Amino acid sequence: MIRVLLVEDERPLAAALARWLRRQGMGVDVAHDGEAALTKARLVPYDVVVLDRNLPAVHGDDVCRRLVAGGGDARILMLTAADSTDQLVDGLDLGADDYLVKPVVLAELGARLRALARRSGGAAPPVLRRADLELDSGARTARRSGRPLRLTPREFDLLEELLRADGCVLSAERLRRRLWDERVEPFENTVRVALGRLRRKLGDPPLIETVTGSGYRIP
Repeated sequence: MIRVLLVEDERPLAAALARWLRRQGMGVDVAHDGEAALTKARLVPYDVVVLDRNLPAVHGDDVCRRLVAGGGDARILMLTAADSTDQLVDGLDLGADDYLVKPVVLAELGARLRALARRSGGAAPPVLRRADLELDSGARTARRSGRPLRLTPREFDLLEELLRADGCVLSAERLRRRLWDERVEPFENTVRVALGRLRRKLGDPPLIETVTGSGYRIP
């Protein structure tokens, strides 16, 4: 799942964009000012930040500077009503990875977000394997011992996240922040229930290990 932070002070526009992106299978959190955006970006490992330039509290340019200075893998797509070449160049010089001029064409926004997300955190192998389990992230298919697994999009994303950790333990909180957007109540039970369903579909012998007090992994 692509995790997106949408920073837009025009609330009707933000709500419409968030709805559309969620229908594309993305996890979307929304901030309506620069200060809230910086707070959320410190807490959640986003793939892409969609950042309006003209924001209250903290200007979008300053938000971009701070995000870039803070490091991290999140890519930045800036939005603006301005379409002059100078302003486009200014935005990219601040450290933004891409730029879109309003009004936004939804199909183009989705395509650019997917392209930026592929660059976030470096290239990842399209096929992940562990024991007799094989997951093809491009085709969105998974097999165990050659048997196709019928996974929901959420279960697939959860399995992919555990495989990409390469044996490291992932806490329930990290999984929740990575795979569920802010509309989900922050309870560990949300992750535990999803893991229970995934374990049943994976079958025996069990693949997902619970590390008491720490989280989950596929060793």
